[in-house]
Amino acid sequence: MGRYFLRRLLQGIVVVFGVTVLVFVVTRLVGDPVKVMLPLEATAEQRAEFERQLGLDRPIAVQFVDFMGGLTRLDFGDSLWQRRPAMTIVFEKLPLTLQLAFLGVGLALILSIPLGILAALRPGGVADRSTVFLSLIGLSVPQFWLGLLLIVVLAVRLQWLPTSGIGTPAHLLLPVVTMALPALARLVMIVRSSMIDELNQQYVKTCFAKGLSFRRVVGVHALRNAALPVVTLCGWELIRAVAGYSVVVETVFAWPGLGLTAIQALERDDLILLQAIVFIVAILVVVINILMDLVYKAIDPRLELA
Repeated sequence: MGRYFLRRLLQGIVVVFGVTVLVFVVTRLVGDPVKVMLPLEATAEQRAEFERQLGLDRPIAVQFVDFMGGLTRLDFGDSLWQRRPAMTIVFEKLPLTLQLAFLGVGLALILSIPLGILAALRPGGVADRSTVFLSLIGLSVPQFWLGLLLIVVLAVRLQWLPTSGIGTPAHLLLPVVTMALPALARLVMIVRSSMIDELNQQYVKTCFAKGLSFRRVVGVHALRNAALPVVTLCGWELIRAVAGYSVVVETVFAWPGLGLTAIQALERDDLILLQAIVFIVAILVVVINILMDLVYKAIDPRLELA
């Protein structure tokens, strides 16, 4: 067990390093912060001086050595856009993104379990067909369109909730629901499929024959055995929320987390801030994957982690 997690940790370090280096190379080849930050009428001399101040006039190899030296200290330098340490900005925005991701995926998981079980109890029944139909709609609706629709209906027309920003629990509701619904559609389907398989197993019939209650057989024995694929998908949904969907949701609702900050950094060619964001997100992805392995072991102690 210990050797397994040590190996996973080393693999995670390699992944984080590789992603960070890749982003360094791509941003240096594609981005031009000097062009973005200086006025159009800037002279060639002014551009050269600004490049010198940013250290972009040096060879890529020299910039990379400095970059790796800062990486070992978690020091990416100052943001070109905000003129503050990039890691300070990232740690300010990170809790907001994590709050949105965990609440969204958590809500999806909580709702998907009873809905998936209800659909699995009578395959082909009204509840099952309704669940599948609604799940397909949830999978088909683009997330940005869903967020805009919720804003128009609930915030603009009905004026029940604020349209954007942060500050109160009411500001959380629309972004969390927008984050949760696509994940809910996928989780419901996997809960339904896994529970149908488990309810048809011989041990379930044996449990009923022994006189165990319906709630205990379905809610404890069958659900626990069906939990592994659900946990796998839940982990992937959390990774998607942190590393992908947060960009869409935070942009639609002006939620000042890492996703919105990454978009703003891209618009301004803020290479330093973008590198810091990718570095932290890569670490989060590795940590979530390792935590999922721990959850697997907790659900089924017999599971051997290879």
